[in-house]
Amino acid sequence: MLRQQDVGHRIVVRRIVGIREGRPLFSDALGELVELSETHLTLATAHGRLRVPVAEVHRAKRVPPTRRPTAAAVVELELAADEAWPAAVRGRLGDWLLRAADGWTGRANSALPVGDPDRPLPAALDAVERWYADLGQPALVNTPLPLAAPVGAELDARGWGSGPPVLVQTVPLAGLPPAAAGSPPVELAAAPSDDWLAVVAGRKGGLPDAARHVLTAVGQVRFAHVYADGTLLAIGRGTVTGPGRWLGLSVIEVRPEARRQGLAGRVVRALADWGAATGASRAFLQVEQRNAPAVALYRALGFTTHHTYLTRTAPH
Repeated sequence: MLRQQDVGHRIVVRRIVGIREGRPLFSDALGELVELSETHLTLATAHGRLRVPVAEVHRAKRVPPTRRPTAAAVVELELAADEAWPAAVRGRLGDWLLRAADGWTGRANSALPVGDPDRPLPAALDAVERWYADLGQPALVNTPLPLAAPVGAELDARGWGSGPPVLVQTVPLAGLPPAAAGSPPVELAAAPSDDWLAVVAGRKGGLPDAARHVLTAVGQVRFAHVYADGTLLAIGRGTVTGPGRWLGLSVIEVRPEARRQGLAGRVVRALADWGAATGASRAFLQVEQRNAPAVALYRALGFTTHHTYLTRTAPH
C-alpha cells in the first residue's frame, strides 16, 4: 500500500467500481499522488483531480515518472532554496546543512541531508540531534524525496514523526501566462514595509529577529506590495539564487476579502518579470500538498512538481 513518502510521485491505482455477476469490476487511474489520508487518496490525473476512498482501492503502487529529475538537479534546487531562505545560525556536517532561526519556520530550523555527511548515517543523525539539543531546539530534518529516502528510512526506524508532504514546484519563466490587466498595481521594493512584515507576522505567528534575517539576508530579493485605498491587499517575495539562477517565490499572501481577483497571479507575474530581468529563467516555490487552493492556483500558472520533501520531527 502507499505511504506518505509516495505523495508527489506518479502512481497507478486499481479500484473497485462495482460488482457484476458476483465479480468485482475494476477501473485503473494514473496520475500524481497529491494527498493521502487514512480514508482517501487524491490523484492529479490528465483529466483532473480524482479522489478515491481507500476502501475502494484494490491495488496501488508507485510507477516511474515521465521525467524524473536527476539527483544533481534535486541537490541544485534544494541548495538554491536554502540560499533563498537563509537561517541565521548555520553549521555543516560534511555536505549536510544544519540550520536554526529561533524556531521560525521548519525550513530555516532543519537539517538538509544532501550529499555526504562524512560519517555513517546513524552517526550523522546522532550528530544532528546533538547540534539542535545544544541550541535548545527540537531536531528537525528536511528529507527531499526520493533523494533522501535512505535518511527517511533510518528516521522511520528511530520513530521520528513527519509533517505534511511539501511539493517543490517549478516552471520556466517563459511559460508563465501574462498577468491579467487591472489595478491596483504591484509595487516591488528592495525592503519590506512595516505593513508587509505585519502580514507575515500574523501568518507565521510572530517575527523574531532571526525571521527578519531569513526574509532579507539575500543578495537579490524583492518584496511585492499591492495596495488599494491605503490597505495592503497582497504581498509576495522573490529571490534569485543559486548557480542556476532560480527565482524563488515565497510568502504569496492575499487578504481574504481580496481573494479570487487575480492578485496572487499578478504578484507572481511581477516578481517573475523582475527575476527574468535579473537573469533567472526558471521559478520554484514550495507548497504543502494539502493546501488545495494554492496547489490549484500554481497549477493554473503552469507549475509542476519537481520533487517533494517531508519535515521529520524527533520523538519527544
